[in-house]
Amino acid sequence: MLYTNALLRRLGGLQESRYFVNTTQQRTVLPLFLLTIVLSVPAFGLHGYVPPRHTHRTTTRRAHVRRLAWNPMFRPSRESLLRQNEEIDRLDLPRIQDDDELEQLKASADLVPIVPGTMLRFDPRLDPDRRYCRPWTRDFVNDLSEDYYKEFHQQIQVNSAVRTVKVQKKLRRHNRNAAPAEGDLASSHLAGITVDIQRRGMTRQQVKWMEQYLLPLKDLGLIEPEEERRQWVFHIMVSDRYTDWRESKMLAGEQPEQTDQTPEIQEVSNQEQ
Repeated sequence: MLYTNALLRRLGGLQESRYFVNTTQQRTVLPLFLLTIVLSVPAFGLHGYVPPRHTHRTTTRRAHVRRLAWNPMFRPSRESLLRQNEEIDRLDLPRIQDDDELEQLKASADLVPIVPGTMLRFDPRLDPDRRYCRPWTRDFVNDLSEDYYKEFHQQIQVNSAVRTVKVQKKLRRHNRNAAPAEGDLASSHLAGITVDIQRRGMTRQQVKWMEQYLLPLKDLGLIEPEEERRQWVFHIMVSDRYTDWRESKMLAGEQPEQTDQTPEIQEVSNQEQ
């Protein structure tokens, strides 16, 4: 009996001791656990999404570059298209409807060929049947190509000249920025008085030279230029007044030199004139 009581007291003491240890551990572990959670909260925040510091700066820089790259002297506008069509109406020129009408105007020499040479080339994709324009427009193209070659010893490239209404409508299906084929804002290519000169690939110096070359002619009402952004060309409508202005320069002793062409090309050009 005494042995049994002693054994029970020892067991009770062990349980009390174990209870004390467990309680002590719980009291110690719980605060540590809570402290760990509290300390982990900033860590979760730090490892969440943090926007890169350079994002705004990079976006601003890219926008700035775009602004620098596109700051044309002759920005396309509705007013410019209206002026071009007013000139066509003043000249009482038709908007060429189809290939049959185009061929008739070629046969009557109302449209003349633009002749490539040392100073001028065509975009190879331009249909040879549409490498034509009005005589005064060709005079302008020849003068421009000569002066550009003198300055830079490089050719200008003609990307587009005369178009028909049928061609313009087809172009509109692929390029919504193209001018309409009808109405007060119709493309002036339809009358054969306009050419597109390649702008892509020109240096800043060359673009600046072109702008300074065209500006006084625009101020005199001899041309109506636009710098197209999507196609990267100088779209230039030429008035028939350019002929009188050109002749007055020739009489004043400022005759433009003839385009440097090969003899064969020059002979063909003279026959076609």
